[in-house]
Amino acid sequence: MSQDPWLQNYDATCRLAQEIAENIHERNRQHRTGGNPAKINMTLRASLQKLKQNIAQLKEGLLRSSSSRRIMQSEADRRQNLIDGLLTREKQLNATFKGDITEPEPSRFTLMGGGGAAGGGSTTNPWLIEESEETKGLSFGEIKQQQQRIIDAQDAGLDALAAVISRQKTMGQEIGNELDEQNAQNVAVLESDPLGANGHFEFFLAKQ
Repeated sequence: MSQDPWLQNYDATCRLAQEIAENIHERNRQHRTGGNPAKINMTLRASLQKLKQNIAQLKEGLLRSSSSRRIMQSEADRRQNLIDGLLTREKQLNATFKGDITEPEPSRFTLMGGGGAAGGGSTTNPWLIEESEETKGLSFGEIKQQQQRIIDAQDAGLDALAAVISRQKTMGQEIGNELDEQNAQNVAVLESDPLGANGHFEFFLAKQ
C-alpha cells in the first residue's frame, strides 16, 4: 500500500533539512580551507526558502485533512508535533547560516570583516578599521583560533541537528507504517466478514 502523500512530503522536507545542514557544514569547511563559499551560500539561500515553503505546504495539508476528518485527532496531533519539530530545525538552520558569514582571506584585516570596498569601490585602508572589543589585543593567530572555535561549535550543533532530523524522519516513517497496518487490518475485517461489512465500515467511520 502506498504511503500517505502528506508523509511522503514530510520525508522529502526532512531530507531537504538534512541537505541544508550538510551544505552549511561544507561552507564552514571552505571557510577553514580558504575556499570561496559564494556559490554554496546562494544554494543555501534557495534551499532555506524551499524549506520554508515545504513546511507551509505541510501545515496546509494537515489543516485540510484534519478539517475534513480524513485522519483521527490523535494522528493530527502527532503530525502537528512533526511540523513543530521542523519549524524549530528551520529556525536553527537559518540562525546558523546567518551567523557564520565571514571572509576566508588569511589576513587580520579580513578576519575582522574589513575586506569589502568603501566609497566608490577602492580598497579600504585596514589601519582605519576599528577593531571590536573581542579582537583588540589579540594576535592574528589568536583571532583565527577564536573564529575556529566558533565554527567548530557550529559544526557540533549541525551534527546534533542532523541526528534530530534523522529521528524526526524515522518517526514519520513509523507513523506511515502504523497507518498502513491499520488500513490493512480494516480491509482484512471487511473481506473476512462480507455480510457484516456495512456495520464494520460504519464503525470504522465512527472512529475517524
